[in-house]
Amino acid sequence: MVNYAREERLALCALLDQAGPDAPTLCAGWRTGDLAAHLVLRERRPDAAAGVLGGPLAGHTARVQRRIRARTPFPALVEAVRSGPPRLSVMAIPGMDERANTVEYFVHHEDIRRARPGWEPRELSGGQADALWRGLRVARLLFRKSPVGVELARDDKDPDRGKGDTFRITAKKATPVVTVIGAPAELTLWALGRTTVAKVRFDGTRAAVSRLASMNRQL
Repeated sequence: MVNYAREERLALCALLDQAGPDAPTLCAGWRTGDLAAHLVLRERRPDAAAGVLGGPLAGHTARVQRRIRARTPFPALVEAVRSGPPRLSVMAIPGMDERANTVEYFVHHEDIRRARPGWEPRELSGGQADALWRGLRVARLLFRKSPVGVELARDDKDPDRGKGDTFRITAKKATPVVTVIGAPAELTLWALGRTTVAKVRFDGTRAAVSRLASMNRQL
C-alpha cells in the first residue's frame, strides 16, 4: 500500500534542500526555514504542538518554533523532517503518519512550489487524489462558522462511473449555498486557505461567494 504521506514528506524535503532556508512560502510571514521548524516542532515537541492551530498556547508554540529555527542548522532541520517522528512520538504509531500527514505534507509541499513563479499543478495519481478527498471530511470543522452554506464538489471523475464514490461533501448546511468545484488537490488547498493559488470555481450568487471569500481560515 502506497504511503502518500511518506512520498510527500520526501518530496518536500528534496524541495527544501533545493530552496534553502530563506525561500518564500504561502504561509504568511514564513520562509522555508520557518516551515521546516514548524514540521519539526509538530512531530518532536508535543509540549508545544498543541498551539499549532491557535488558541491560548499559540504564543508558546510560536516561541518554541523560533528557538528551533534559530538554534538548529537548516540542513539538520530538513533531515529531522525527512527521518520522520522519533520512535516514542504519537506520530510514530502505525498508521498515524498516513492519517495525520497525508494532507499536511501535501499542502506544505505546495506552499513552497506555488510561492515560486511559473508553477503548474502537479499530476497526482488517482489514489492520492482519493486520499486527499477523504481528508476533506474535516471541512465540516473548517467551515462551521461560514456565513453561507458550503458544498465541495470534485470534478476529476465521471460521477456516472464512480461505483458508489461520493463526489460531493456538504461542509456547511445553510442557505444560500456556494458550491466550490475542482480537483481534490485544489479543493484541499482552497479549504485550507490557499485561496489565491487554488484552481477552483464557484457556483452561487455573487453576494454569497463574496461572503464566503471573506473568511480567514489559513492553517
